[in-house]
Amino acid sequence: MLLSLIGAAMMLALDLPVGNAPEPVALPHFPDRYHAYVWRNWSAVPLKRIAEAIGARPEEILKTGRAMGLSDPLPLSEDFQRRSALTVIRRNWHLLPYDQLLKLLDWTPEQLAYTLREDDFLYIKLGSHKPRCEPIRYQPPDERTQQREREIAQIVRQEFPGGFSSPADPPFGFVARLEKPPSTGRKPTGSSLFSPRYCYSYFAPYGDPLLDSKADPYPDGYLERLAAAGVDGVWLQAVLYKLAPFPWDPALSERYEERLAILRRLTERAKRRGIRIYLYLNEPRAMPLAFYAARPQLKGVTEGEYAALCSSHPDVQKYLSDAVATICRAAPDLGGFFTITASENLTSCWSHGRGGECERCRPRGAAAVIAEVNTAIQRGIAQAGSRAQLIAWDWGWPDSAAEEIIGLLSQEAAFMSVSEWSLPIQRGGIETVIGEYSLSAVGPGPRALRHWEFARRRGLKILAKIQAANSWELSAVPYIPALENVAQHAANLRAQRVDGLMLGWTLGGYPSPNLEVVAVMGENPQMTPEQAMGEVARRRFGARYGETVVQAWREFSAAFREFPFHIGTVYHAPQQFGPANLLWGEPTGYRATMVGFCYDDLDTWRGSYPPEVFSVQMLKVADGFDRAAALLRRAREESPGESQTHRRALEEEIRIGEAASIHFRSVAMQARFVQLRRELESASSEDARRAIAAALESILNTEIALARRLLLLQQEDSRIGFEASNQYYYLSADLMEKILNARDLRDRWLPERLRRAVNR
Repeated sequence: MLLSLIGAAMMLALDLPVGNAPEPVALPHFPDRYHAYVWRNWSAVPLKRIAEAIGARPEEILKTGRAMGLSDPLPLSEDFQRRSALTVIRRNWHLLPYDQLLKLLDWTPEQLAYTLREDDFLYIKLGSHKPRCEPIRYQPPDERTQQREREIAQIVRQEFPGGFSSPADPPFGFVARLEKPPSTGRKPTGSSLFSPRYCYSYFAPYGDPLLDSKADPYPDGYLERLAAAGVDGVWLQAVLYKLAPFPWDPALSERYEERLAILRRLTERAKRRGIRIYLYLNEPRAMPLAFYAARPQLKGVTEGEYAALCSSHPDVQKYLSDAVATICRAAPDLGGFFTITASENLTSCWSHGRGGECERCRPRGAAAVIAEVNTAIQRGIAQAGSRAQLIAWDWGWPDSAAEEIIGLLSQEAAFMSVSEWSLPIQRGGIETVIGEYSLSAVGPGPRALRHWEFARRRGLKILAKIQAANSWELSAVPYIPALENVAQHAANLRAQRVDGLMLGWTLGGYPSPNLEVVAVMGENPQMTPEQAMGEVARRRFGARYGETVVQAWREFSAAFREFPFHIGTVYHAPQQFGPANLLWGEPTGYRATMVGFCYDDLDTWRGSYPPEVFSVQMLKVADGFDRAAALLRRAREESPGESQTHRRALEEEIRIGEAASIHFRSVAMQARFVQLRRELESASSEDARRAIAAALESILNTEIALARRLLLLQQEDSRIGFEASNQYYYLSADLMEKILNARDLRDRWLPERLRRAVNR
């Protein structure tokens, strides 16, 4: 305990957050935490660093891995390590204290602190607390440990006789393919009812993407592939103090000139391919409380250890305008900016609805303050004489203030609203509403229609933010092949005379048929969704497969419309991780986190759905996806197709459909497991207990089969399990760990739990 307290104090001194520092979750399928550490970092971190982080020798780590049946680790490229840091952090969060985690990453505390805070809310995704992990040290294994090592090795050999560490398509293999220009594809017409049509990079690092020229977020070949799929804009996160001088603390802006130079080159390269770059602004960023000791006049509302830079202060408004002007001058080909001015990070005093606590902002009200942040940014664009477009997004705005905010926006600004937000739905007999991030529901909804009408009265250009390729309903596949939903959504937006589209948040930037069908709908005002799907299918899959592919897309779409949507579900349920999410024999006590750790928190996963309905709806989606994939398999068996290219495209579509089905089915299995675990505890008769135990055993066997199959699919297709802002949700070792986990529950925990219940 003393060591833990000392460690926590040390990390606070390094500005690394600890929260309430709970106990880490139990991992009884391993002999100890050391073995879990070796397993999870094998072929994910260089062997030497795995050893150095815990004060061991590489040969000791190698011996342990081999004892558990692991093939010798593969060499790891610099690119792999650069692109997988978030995956490494997540898989070690419950294993290592901060000091050992820093050694494993080979990072400074400042790097980790910035990443936790700025890399798309990583610390929130991790639960807003650091589990209280004792340092891991190597110990020579005793006989009991060696016995468990042998058991694990035997399971590995049984499950994967040929090994599982040499995939045909290794992690990030898709990057090299996307960096190459397309050999074939559609030729954009240059004319569309929707412009811009912008998305995020499928593989860009999120936190500071402009500093590392070795991890280009938009290589030329990838830009050409996006253009061929109908995209004419892409976006990146921007933190103003990283791209322009921060007047109160210039050290925060170190190397801003390098970032601007990279941004300028990127905008020039993209423009040559018909694509504009947009920067996402969530400003002004809050500062630590210590920052205000010498600058009390700038301080706004306080949250925790941070306070807002009060945007009602003239100096802060000037900073916003000057910083934007600096960016526009440095990158004259910049397409524009889009803003989130409520929710997300603490920015203005009214960004989290607490402006009443600020003497300057209270009398002005939320609408004036939120609009003024956008106005200051527009002023900076004008100051530079730039043609960049400001897109003011209403995400997080209080509905009651939307009309007033829109009325105060500059006439040069465009206005964007989430298309599907507040759309009423009924699934499994449960009535609810969409809370954005939905591809299963076809918008627009009443909120967007109302807010667009306010903007039209002002004469503003209007945009819809949609999820064209995938969503947090499932982001672990490059796109969800529910193209009928996508095409119909585009048709509805065309009818609403929407001017432009944000095609997705950080997810959905793969050059997919989904993006292409949106472009086709915009380029051809009379084209129906059915015709657009047919055109895209024939171009990608050939005439012989095209008709069947369209039929499968309709099946995928119908199945997806059964998804039990609730905003709590899309953020917290295990659909991103599928069978890689572990099961526990005893309740963990942990709450599921936002697109991070799901644990066993069924009551958060299911949102407003009763447990039985939640599971049944997930199974409906999985069964429908299986039926659609079966159509594609029959087409493959009955015809060789018109070319190898078309056959490969069909194989990929089958893999994506099957992988998606596995994710949905696994969510249903996990939900049933947690529910039955509760029922087993309270069952009053021997017959009831045995029936529940048989059902639990069946679920565990299903989860083993799902994990095994998904592992093989991921080894064939490195896109599976990946999303840009979260990197890999799982690697092969995680799916194999789930097999260890499920077999341990089946073979040890379940018999023990039954015996305990009998003797109760």
